[in-house]
Amino acid sequence: MRQDISRHLIFDNATLKDALVALNNLSGGIMTLFVIDKEQRMVGTLTDGDLRRGLISGKTLTDAIASVMKRDFCFLRRSADNYRYLRELKQSHIHLIPLLDDDNRILDAIDLCSTVSMLPIDAVLMAGGKGERLRPLTLDTPKPLLQIGGKAIIDYNIDALIRNGVDNIFVTVNYLHEKIEEHFSNPRQGTSVRCVLEPKRLGTIGSVALIDDLKHDHVLVMNSDLLTTLSFEEMFAHHIDHQADLTMAVIPYTVSIPFAILSHEGDSVKGLIEKPTHNYLANAGIYIIRHQMLSRIKSGDYLDAPDFIEQLITDGHKVCHYRINGTWIDIGSPDDFRYAQELMSRPDFR
Repeated sequence: MRQDISRHLIFDNATLKDALVALNNLSGGIMTLFVIDKEQRMVGTLTDGDLRRGLISGKTLTDAIASVMKRDFCFLRRSADNYRYLRELKQSHIHLIPLLDDDNRILDAIDLCSTVSMLPIDAVLMAGGKGERLRPLTLDTPKPLLQIGGKAIIDYNIDALIRNGVDNIFVTVNYLHEKIEEHFSNPRQGTSVRCVLEPKRLGTIGSVALIDDLKHDHVLVMNSDLLTTLSFEEMFAHHIDHQADLTMAVIPYTVSIPFAILSHEGDSVKGLIEKPTHNYLANAGIYIIRHQMLSRIKSGDYLDAPDFIEQLITDGHKVCHYRINGTWIDIGSPDDFRYAQELMSRPDFR
């Protein structure tokens, strides 16, 4: 999560006593100070451990903090590879990392305790469906706003994206769109979620063409009525590592036939297969797409995601899959809705 960094700033000519007071004011939070010079440039970091070690070595409370601060500190700059660097930082038990501009002035600070990643992607959530199989629940409430565990279904996905550092989020709406627009009329966790109204039903991916404010090279497109523990970070890394034009999340799906199945040629039986089981990978409704591929979607045309994917494959573009190793629920029926309610009541569900 992004932070109010003002309480974490201290000038390099402050004393150790000043630093003790500043750290005491941070009690209960992340105990890290960012040391800046008179030009507002970051020159070091300071923790209570740095102060203790300085005092033990003979420093006094009137000495300048520049004498004990850490000058070789970790930081981020605006980069598409920040998500990889964050993995390393978390293993170093760093809790707060500054984001610096080219002049080393602090633009922001990232709380690594609550931020999963910093993915350089835009996100589009599809929320225009009528949810007809869930009626009467969806007669007056769009399916994405149905409550699971006291929280709207779509908000689980929005919150997961925000934890992954995604801050350019769109929701395409149609059925009962006013209610979803009202739901996102205020920022969520400091992030504005922008609703885009379909002028007509455009299928499961056609409405992406209505969005003209995508700023990254890759876009995550997903159904808004899913519950999943999918790691967006791992899926994005897989997408990049395989240089895919589109990566689709998939789930294992097993079909068991409770009868003996014949192997035959014409009327001649060649053998029997007793109660066979077939394993498949099914489309999970979550995609990461190279931005330039979206130019293939014509504004105003109806288009479903499977048809778009088939077009990419036919034209020789690279389509990969990423397997979800965790929870995935498509809340399409009353039974799915009841199961999701039960699942979210478990304390171990994350």
